[in-house]
Amino acid sequence: MTKQSKIKLTNITKKFITSEMETHALQGVDLEIFDGDYVSISGPSGCGKSTLLSILGLLDSPTSGQYIIAGHDVSNLSVNERATLRNEHIGFVFQSFNLIDELSVYDNVALPLRYRQSSLTDAEVKQRVNDCLEKVQMSHRAQHKPNQLSGGQQQRIAIARALVNNPAVLLVDEPTGNLDSKNGDAVMEMLSDLNRDGTTICMVTHDLRYADMATTQLHLLDGTMAEVFNMEVAV
Repeated sequence: MTKQSKIKLTNITKKFITSEMETHALQGVDLEIFDGDYVSISGPSGCGKSTLLSILGLLDSPTSGQYIIAGHDVSNLSVNERATLRNEHIGFVFQSFNLIDELSVYDNVALPLRYRQSSLTDAEVKQRVNDCLEKVQMSHRAQHKPNQLSGGQQQRIAIARALVNNPAVLLVDEPTGNLDSKNGDAVMEMLSDLNRDGTTICMVTHDLRYADMATTQLHLLDGTMAEVFNMEVAV
């Protein structure tokens, strides 16, 4: 059975130009992520990982090249159209959690659903939020505030929030950066479980132990894709 393409980058370049210099953050990057993939992107500081993730997440635009997500070519979309596409097709997990302390865990997870173009009923919102909290084993914390939780628990809530819109792909940015090794390992095991259950994941990490947990491992160097290792092919 042929896998469906979720994301396809073709010959992506990104330049940052100032009055004094021109910096090539990305040069001719090709990348295709299919349904059910677990992709890690690693490389030294300054290699272009964050720039690539920003482009994948529709937070920034490439200087040249083509980007297609879930069948949509994003090249000529307006800011509002990109925001709608981002909300519908991309789930973000950040290093710093980015939860809102004034809201309950339940309301934090429900937040992306409130910004959908096609609104859901209260019953549908409740079902989705509860399903995602159950996936990350945090149903018992639904009425707590984020500042009442440990770092590892907050990251679990951030993952639930990223999943609630059934995104085409989960973009994960250094998910263990603010966690100790025990909580970091637990979060990474959860991501592996989610992938085994069908979630498509693209993760940026500097930790090679965690990069090795992905089935496709990409290595960036000086803005170019220096190495690709596919576990599924290697096995």
